[in-house]
Amino acid sequence: MFDLVYDVIVVGAGHAGCEAAAAAANLGSKTLLVTMNLETIGQMSCNPAMGGIAKGQIVREIDALGGYSGIVSDVSAIQFKMLNQSKGPAMWSPRTQNDRMLFARSWRMMLEQTKNLDFYQEMVTGLLVENDIVKGVRTSLGIEIFGKSVVLTNGTFLNGLIHIGEKQFGGGRAGEKAATGITEQLIELGFESGRMKTGTPPRVDGRSLDYSKMIPQPGDLDPKKFSYSQQTESLQKQRACHMTHTSELVHDILREGFDRSPMFNGSIQSTGPRYCPSIEDKINRFADKNRHQMFVEPEGWDTVEVYVNGFSTSLPEDIQFKALRSVVGFEAVKFFRPGYAIEYDYFPPTQLKGTLETKRIENLYFAGQINGTTGYEEAGAQGLMAGINANRKIKGELSFVLGRNEAYIGVLIDDLITKGTEEPYRMFTSRAEYRTLLRQDNADLRLTPKGFEIGLASQNRMETMQKKKEQSNAFIQFFKETSVKPDHINPILEEVGSAPISQSNKMHKIFSRPKLRMHHMQRLDKVAAYIKQEDLNREILEQTEIQVKYAGYIAKEKLNADKLQRLEGVKIPDHFDYDLLKSLSYEAREKLKEIRPNTVSQASRISGVSPSDISVLLVYMGR
Repeated sequence: MFDLVYDVIVVGAGHAGCEAAAAAANLGSKTLLVTMNLETIGQMSCNPAMGGIAKGQIVREIDALGGYSGIVSDVSAIQFKMLNQSKGPAMWSPRTQNDRMLFARSWRMMLEQTKNLDFYQEMVTGLLVENDIVKGVRTSLGIEIFGKSVVLTNGTFLNGLIHIGEKQFGGGRAGEKAATGITEQLIELGFESGRMKTGTPPRVDGRSLDYSKMIPQPGDLDPKKFSYSQQTESLQKQRACHMTHTSELVHDILREGFDRSPMFNGSIQSTGPRYCPSIEDKINRFADKNRHQMFVEPEGWDTVEVYVNGFSTSLPEDIQFKALRSVVGFEAVKFFRPGYAIEYDYFPPTQLKGTLETKRIENLYFAGQINGTTGYEEAGAQGLMAGINANRKIKGELSFVLGRNEAYIGVLIDDLITKGTEEPYRMFTSRAEYRTLLRQDNADLRLTPKGFEIGLASQNRMETMQKKKEQSNAFIQFFKETSVKPDHINPILEEVGSAPISQSNKMHKIFSRPKLRMHHMQRLDKVAAYIKQEDLNREILEQTEIQVKYAGYIAKEKLNADKLQRLEGVKIPDHFDYDLLKSLSYEAREKLKEIRPNTVSQASRISGVSPSDISVLLVYMGR
């Protein structure tokens, strides 16, 4: 098996590793996935859910390109919700609650059915490097496995240290040992490293909870799904989640353990996720709040194990237990396992190119939490892009990089390699300046042609996307060309509180009014007849409604994105000597030499590079 030189070796089988291995293998690379435990492929280490605000857009983008996260999420979903529907469509974000065991099993089955992909269970303790080019990996048994490229997706395992109160022990996840050796070698090779921290809440026995005291959180009445493919279907039944709250009593009990908390006694000095703080961090930072939400999430269809979302903690287990027993509905709670915090090594991502290849070692790629990100979705997106680019590099093909105006994945990677991160990076809609263009409903229209062009998205996906595009464009044209009489539309306008019309108007103009929705327009005979005749599904109806109602906003944002694209077109040579530009500020020169941006546009987003510095660059580059 190891006489073979692999095209791509992927180290780690979490969300990043699974997507990297699938992408590389599906593109024709002979791929090896090495993991410390084959039983935990695709493991949901933290909450049993996929998507959410901005993260749901990423899952749909992965799917549109031909990745697997959307399909695996759909087949293992126990609940579906479209978040933020009270806001504009740029903010709508799909989220699934998932069956943890089914999710991991589905990932393994998908990977086992993928051609060109081999598996091997062992710890990778080092890299084989010659003349600053990676040549393969070395395992804990001393086996050398050769590969033309290596993708590291080590998650929280690099020198992982678990904290529960004053107790600490090595581990990459509860019940699993940490990975050693790689960090030390990378530092010897000249990489800069750091430490980050994340945490997880207790898992409890659902049979010990009183759900009658909690607020039910059901899924959508008409649930959708993540994948644009025809491989999955929307849920026909769903499991409910529940919500409860902490209280002043709970907070007082938690404070009893602060002197034994690794968060406050100096045991943990690394940075945790700002937007997903532990419960002790919440009550310390937001002392004016007398309660916090807790979401009670089932771990699957059949298991009684429950995830207590909002109660992430590293406090001593006795304090965790005593505090939870004071939460409404948790008075008789029994633990399956306590919450804990974990510290792990990461490598500041400014050491990477836009392809996620390291600048220092050729053909070596980093993806996932090793880059300082948090979240399954962010990891999966990086894994996908690393797998694609590792495959393309060894074949001598052009790199595959998405722009900030093309995808949330583009925003994510550009943020990481340009700005770096000193705390676990999480995606938000606010990070994307062109979020009106980067909606969850049009990820297929944006990215499936790109996925098809590189050979990852199938012909069937491309045809499905083309049909959607043609049908929605034709429906928009129907609204532009078809008139409606006052007596047909006025009763509907009156019902929604919109001014009546006195003469026939084109439907497009009427439909553009803010209070009118597609379900109102469907009550018009001409519209209903057209939908039936063309057999339009709800995806087409949604796409058409957004395009009609937000046409002005979309056009304006596209204009702004096109301006950015002009700067993206101004390339900076790989080994450009910034010392030649005496007019650059000292800070800009140092930052530009460190980051080495590919374009003037990327240079403009580097902290410390001012508009006047960009003007100097533009003049020198011939603009």
